[in-house]
Amino acid sequence: MSIEKKQVVLNEVKGYLFMVLGCVAYGLSTSLFLAPNQIIAGGVTGLAVLINYLNENILIGMISIAINLPILLFGLKFQGWKFVVRCLITVATLGIVTDLLAFFPSLTSDGVLASIYGGICQGIGIGLFVRYQFSSGGTELLGRLLARIFKSLSIPVLVGILDAIIVIVGSIVTKNPSNMLHALIVVFLSTKVSEIVLVGLEKSKMCVIITDKGEEMGKTLVEKSPRGVTLLDGTGMYTGKHHNVLITCVKNRQLPLFRQIVHEIDPNAFVIMNESTEVRGKGFKEWDLNERHDNNK
Repeated sequence: MSIEKKQVVLNEVKGYLFMVLGCVAYGLSTSLFLAPNQIIAGGVTGLAVLINYLNENILIGMISIAINLPILLFGLKFQGWKFVVRCLITVATLGIVTDLLAFFPSLTSDGVLASIYGGICQGIGIGLFVRYQFSSGGTELLGRLLARIFKSLSIPVLVGILDAIIVIVGSIVTKNPSNMLHALIVVFLSTKVSEIVLVGLEKSKMCVIITDKGEEMGKTLVEKSPRGVTLLDGTGMYTGKHHNVLITCVKNRQLPLFRQIVHEIDPNAFVIMNESTEVRGKGFKEWDLNERHDNNK
């Protein structure tokens, strides 16, 4: 077996290992925090928790698998069998892990704490799924499929509508209006934590500086930051005057020094700073050609 093939196999094995780890994290969220506290946080899992609330003899994991099966069959035509098979493996693993973890006692009876811990664990699971090209199906996949029918609505809007319906119905059935607040906590933390899993804690800002002192400012930034800087020529469309345009990326912790340098050299400089979730290259995250990328999202 060639080195390239070995690397492909190792990456695939690594992906499945992290998929299982993601299932454990997601299962912990459902079985030890959300379900015991009757928190319906949307998605197929939320719907499964609601059905389990109505009939405790029906296992949450098995319900999730049963609900996902017709969605996967529906998606076979549009998503392709490879994607559906990977999704089916994830759905089955998640369902089994969720039911196995249900035998452990709940770690808290406080709804807010359960929402916080549940959201964190769920975010870890989702982040690992996305990072290693796996999908647990659910409303996200259903939203993709429905977008082909309701072409005027985007996938996020459709997923949001589906999840909102589940949350509202869950709040009515359980006669617990605070469920909506708990669901918001879960969704917020899940989104933030999954983002951290995907891009890490180290964020940067892409900075564009429009100035008349480009040479001096560029050299100073390179010497004192130190950061790579690109110098471009620009023309103001309103005034017709020539300006220098500097482009650079700065880590968040370096922003105070960056602002000080810019202000000292040219207080009249026009600066634009945009949040960058991923920066590759010297001084930042190095390129890894063997790293998996999410092509299914």
